[in-house]
Amino acid sequence: MTTTLVTGATRGLGKETARQLVQAGHTVYVGARDAEQGTRVAAEIGARSVQLDVTDDASVAAAIATIEADGGLDVLVNNAGIGLLARNGPEALHVFDTNAVSIVRTTEAAAPLLRRSANPVIVNISSALGSFAANHDPDKPASQYEAIVYGASKAAVSMLTVQYARALPEIHVVAVEPGYTATEFGGVENPHGRPVEVSAATVVAAASAGPEGPTGVLLEDGAPLGW
Repeated sequence: MTTTLVTGATRGLGKETARQLVQAGHTVYVGARDAEQGTRVAAEIGARSVQLDVTDDASVAAAIATIEADGGLDVLVNNAGIGLLARNGPEALHVFDTNAVSIVRTTEAAAPLLRRSANPVIVNISSALGSFAANHDPDKPASQYEAIVYGASKAAVSMLTVQYARALPEIHVVAVEPGYTATEFGGVENPHGRPVEVSAATVVAAASAGPEGPTGVLLEDGAPLGW
């Protein structure tokens, strides 16, 4: 049995990723800042819930301790993030803390558990908006969109993926661009983009990779995307 933690899993891409992983046979922990909401979502999709605020070191440590006490961890999906259009210092710090620094918190806390797994995987949700290649390709939507701080935070996610793949060679570490998706993100409901089920499936595929799966790469629909 594969045990997986999905952060920020009470709605949107995280919730659908958790739901599909449950269907694929994983024991899934729904990481949620709001414990009551996490309990409701977990009951709805057949998962377990754990209170987890990725911006709080104590919360992250407590969540990992709970999962360890229940038996261990095989897969970490760093999905939690915000799409705030930050144009000042405090907002920029909030975006970086939530989107990038949180990956350091969760990865460092979970690494000892993941090392005990026969097939440990870390999936970091990144974005083409953080890809230098996509931002310079006129055929890519990312090249037409201003996302000053969000894009920079996702570029940091991609570099964290490269560095952790080097630092943790026994763990498959990948970043995923899930695609432009119709979800509620950044505080607004976005009716555009492709169905969340399609985007979540790309995350699930990366989380379910076998020992031969790639590491230290940025994937878009299963294929490498330039950094």
